[in-house]
Amino acid sequence: MTDPTFDLERVLASEGPLPRETALAALDRAAQLVSETDFRDAARLYQRVIGFDDPAITAAAYVGFGEALYRMDEDAAALHAWEQASRLPENPSTYLAWRNVAAGRVRAQDLRGAFDAYREAERRAPAADKAEIATRLGWLSKELGDTSAAGKYFARARGDAGLSFTIVIIAVTVIVSILTNVLGPVGEDLLNLLALDKVALANGEIWRLWTAALVHAPLTQNPLHLLFNMYALWLAGPLVERLYGGWRFLAFYLLCAAGGSLASFAFSDSRYSIGASGAVFGLFAILFVVQRVHKPIMDRQARAFMGQLGGLLVINLIFGVVVPGIDNLAHMGGLATGAWLGFLFGPTRAQTMRSMWTRPSATGALVPVFGNEATRAIRVGGLLALGLAFLALWAIGVSAWS
Repeated sequence: MTDPTFDLERVLASEGPLPRETALAALDRAAQLVSETDFRDAARLYQRVIGFDDPAITAAAYVGFGEALYRMDEDAAALHAWEQASRLPENPSTYLAWRNVAAGRVRAQDLRGAFDAYREAERRAPAADKAEIATRLGWLSKELGDTSAAGKYFARARGDAGLSFTIVIIAVTVIVSILTNVLGPVGEDLLNLLALDKVALANGEIWRLWTAALVHAPLTQNPLHLLFNMYALWLAGPLVERLYGGWRFLAFYLLCAAGGSLASFAFSDSRYSIGASGAVFGLFAILFVVQRVHKPIMDRQARAFMGQLGGLLVINLIFGVVVPGIDNLAHMGGLATGAWLGFLFGPTRAQTMRSMWTRPSATGALVPVFGNEATRAIRVGGLLALGLAFLALWAIGVSAWS
């Protein structure tokens, strides 16, 4: 908590070295000013602390000064402040300084410099951040033309030998969809077991909320159903994995699939529904919202794709309305679920505008400037709200199909 007796103007007007307690209180007050969007006064206060004889405190001041400058669109000055912090003797803020130097160089299109800075950050990264840094290095390696190194960094980020949940889901979906087409009566039985049969679902066959995403229209009648869904998943899935990691991507995919199925269950007049469209729409919605709310720092290819998301979503929703036989309610359910998840959860493996800032405490330990407690409370509340929405859709569906 900021000391209510802290006198901003008195500290700014003072001369000579600040007492340690005053310097730490100034860092707290400056962080509060940043959270209140008073970036100019925050910058003045951070600048007053710079030069303190403890490198940890001066480094924290440089990092915060850079943040305030960046929020005022002074990118070059912000990058200079972060570079100054990175040159100080090793201290608790050195890692954060290098991370922000890297992000600043990405924005300045200095990709080689950004790569070198992320390498420095990687050496100092805590275990919880290593996957994120590896992802950044993977993207930059790809942009710099080193695809071999990019693959290694992405595999390191996933914490595996290159397993992609997106590829696994595509493979399983394609195999199951083909089997329902080539096994004759057995294939028909498999399709009937997995499809979103709403009467069966109302009678307790809950698995259909997810297995419906594994089956698609008969290939002899509409091969584009499976092809388009898998192509869209191949586009969006890897990017969500890079931003969040494989396991969280899988959780999001399953939640979006359930959201799409429940919306169809509650409001559609058709007894049967199949396809992964709801889950795929959810992934697109996650990316669309994340880009606007959390503002992740991404490579050129990802930025180009993200820039097309809005148009792709609108076109596909219109397509779903115009073309008969498409379950647009499932699309909208997946879309709403994905948008909500994208709002609640910022990327865990990419730096964003909402990244956590830290300062050294009196003992030298890192202390959050913007507390995590509120973020956790919002996420828990948001997930509870999503659960209640799912229960409401379930109740409506059961009432309609029992």
